[in-house]
Amino acid sequence: MSQPTTTEPPSKDVVRTSENQLFCCKSIDKLISEAEDPERKLKKTLGPWSLTALGIGAIIGSGIFVLTGTAAAGEYFQAPSILHAQVLDIIVNFLRGGGTAQVLMHGRPPAGPSIAISFFLVAIACSFAGLCYAELASMIPIAGSAYTYSYATLGEIFAWIIGWDLILEYVVSNVVVAIGFSAYTKAQLSSFGLNLPDRWSTPVWESGHWTGAYFNVPAFLIIFILTVLLVRGIKESAEANNVMVLIKISAILIFLVVGGALVHPGNWKPFAPSGFGGVVTGGAIVFFTYIGFDSVSTAAEEARNPQRDLPIGIIASLIVCTLLYVGVSIVLLGMMRYTTFISGDAAQAPVAYALKALGASRWSQSIIVIGALTGMISSLLVFQYGQARIWYAMSRDRLFPKMFSAVHKKFQTPHISTWIAGFVVGIPSGIFAISDAADLSNIGTLFAFVLVSLGVIILRRTQPDRPRVFKVPLVPWFPLISIVLCGGLMTGLTVITWVRFVVWLVLGLLIYIFYSRHRSEFARK
Repeated sequence: MSQPTTTEPPSKDVVRTSENQLFCCKSIDKLISEAEDPERKLKKTLGPWSLTALGIGAIIGSGIFVLTGTAAAGEYFQAPSILHAQVLDIIVNFLRGGGTAQVLMHGRPPAGPSIAISFFLVAIACSFAGLCYAELASMIPIAGSAYTYSYATLGEIFAWIIGWDLILEYVVSNVVVAIGFSAYTKAQLSSFGLNLPDRWSTPVWESGHWTGAYFNVPAFLIIFILTVLLVRGIKESAEANNVMVLIKISAILIFLVVGGALVHPGNWKPFAPSGFGGVVTGGAIVFFTYIGFDSVSTAAEEARNPQRDLPIGIIASLIVCTLLYVGVSIVLLGMMRYTTFISGDAAQAPVAYALKALGASRWSQSIIVIGALTGMISSLLVFQYGQARIWYAMSRDRLFPKMFSAVHKKFQTPHISTWIAGFVVGIPSGIFAISDAADLSNIGTLFAFVLVSLGVIILRRTQPDRPRVFKVPLVPWFPLISIVLCGGLMTGLTVITWVRFVVWLVLGLLIYIFYSRHRSEFARK
């Protein structure tokens, strides 16, 4: 067999696992050795608490103060076209009636106080994927998360697809959160008589037309500040995230104490007004509040003891967030009847509304505002951090330009990737309002969960003797359950989300075909 050649001098230990470049897998040992390259080595400063805080920072945003009421009260809306219908609805209606006439009408029955059960069941569903991430993270302690795991288990084409997919997930998610942060900050400042001009604090382009605004400065500014922090160093960034996590956990605990004193047990009846169906549909709404624990694995190369601490960070963040979600839902639905949160201010900010309506003190209401803001900021910080590490890993594997894997000599961070990630998110945040595209983040995350779960099964078969500090129990059943659950949740997304997702993947495949595959270590002349 002739030696493979590339457009750059190949490593001496390049080993092809397939004659077809698309299915060549990268050696785990080679991945680990490349991470020790002095020119591209990242600083190892993170311990188990910092990793757990990264997970909590990503999972708990403002959603805990907003989405609980929506899921409890249920939703009723009419999709304007087939593109806004859920894929699962289309399939079910077609199988039942041979057509799609009924898919334009959508509704989600109220879960009521049983939303606490929904949060618990969704946590169990996420835990299957979380266990798979924990095993691979302990085996392959390399930056890149699902991208790197796919390269080691499924092949180059799958690695490219999931890497390109993760970029979409992080960019869209943070653009939406940054815009939300701007709107929330503007509203809170106005309550104190400080009114930001609309021309400098609202999107320039929204719902297909120009708004007359010039630029959304608060949205861009928060991304810029976090980018500077991330370039300065992971230790500084992790310490800032630790503080923000403590603030928002404190805000939640204060709500549990203050709100607990205002609970009226009669509001918990009926506990499940729509039966188990309401519990399931409530779970579909709140599932996406758990997305983010996978970002812990992007910190693998900056963990002091990744084999031990990464599984701790992933699993502990899921447990802590589950307890907080269940606690908030029980107290909130005990304070006011679930039907209160169906529309208006009660739907948009249920926790703040309940405290104000029941006469809670001004300071406790202010704490909730601070908790919501820090929740958004810490979520932005973690996802900006994870995004830069994905680009860094893909560049080190030669699938992205070399500059993306450059490491700052003083700060030992991928500074170019971090700055580019900052502008890729910051500029759209200052111009667009893309809340209708937020589900792109959800479909991207679920797709990553599926491939990671599949990777665990494959590595158990192909490399059964490789040391595993953490093991998923009952393989292949637990990973298969994760694949089925995540695949099922993907069908609950709308047709337009699937269309956008496919278009993004096609764009990525074109870049791979005409650029990345020619630079890969597995490429031949």
